[in-house]
Amino acid sequence: MANRSQLPRSTEDRLSVIDALAVRPYPVDGERRTEDGGWSGPGHHVAVLAESRDFWDDRDEELVEAAEQETAAAALAALAEVLTGRWGAPETVDLWPYLGLDAPDADVAAPEPLLFLSGVAGSMQVWRPDGWGRWIALAVGQADPEWPFQLLAAFGEETAPAPGDDPPR
Repeated sequence: MANRSQLPRSTEDRLSVIDALAVRPYPVDGERRTEDGGWSGPGHHVAVLAESRDFWDDRDEELVEAAEQETAAAALAALAEVLTGRWGAPETVDLWPYLGLDAPDADVAAPEPLLFLSGVAGSMQVWRPDGWGRWIALAVGQADPEWPFQLLAAFGEETAPAPGDDPPR
């Protein structure tokens, strides 16, 4: 989990993180934490751009809904507006198939960052900027009911998933 005090606070700060990740080379091997609180591995980067409070002490439904809307969903909407202005409308990709629960071969997993994202979010908004050779996605996720909601930015190699695509097997 990211240190909330070190997370970007404004849309401009979050865009700076996205722009930095857009040009950062992917590691050749192994996963590693990044100085901005994210992590990278072969063919992917993930960063936490916003985070709500956690819910260890109080899981009141109204409190949870307010935290999701005020923290992560509002930040996603603001970023999505800017990114849509840059690259056009995003595609919504359902992440459920990447969990592998319906996979005939349980030993084959979806590639990162799709495997991680499918474990914390139901869908993601995907842009494919021309000339980047990679895709960017924004998703709101929660690892467990007691954990905070997070706005996540993820980058992957050029072959981005499309709405309705079957996960690679």
